[in-house]
Amino acid sequence: MTEQELKARTKQFALRIMRLVRALPKNLEGRVIGGQLLRCGTSVGANYRAVCRGRSKADFVAKMAIAEEEADEASYWLELIVEGGLMTEPRMRPLLKEANELVAILTASRKSASR
Repeated sequence: MTEQELKARTKQFALRIMRLVRALPKNLEGRVIGGQLLRCGTSVGANYRAVCRGRSKADFVAKMAIAEEEADEASYWLELIVEGGLMTEPRMRPLLKEANELVAILTASRKSASR
């Protein structure tokens, strides 16, 4: 996957997260979890863009780790949405799959850059 393709993919992920958060129930759980998910889900792409501007290998690896952590956190909140009964698993499955794929891609990139 090219840098441009991953930038586009993380941006699409952020947009999907935004749409999901809008659809969450307007109760306390929906607002709290939605806020957390919105912050980390949209920051994956922002942090990946920072990765692309890294000034050194160490900078690249450190920023990639942040993007990876944010994607993993998004996955956590998506799991809570399902397990907490805020939305059904079939509805959440594609977005959760994408979050986990982004975690895997970012982890693999960070590990290979660390070598």
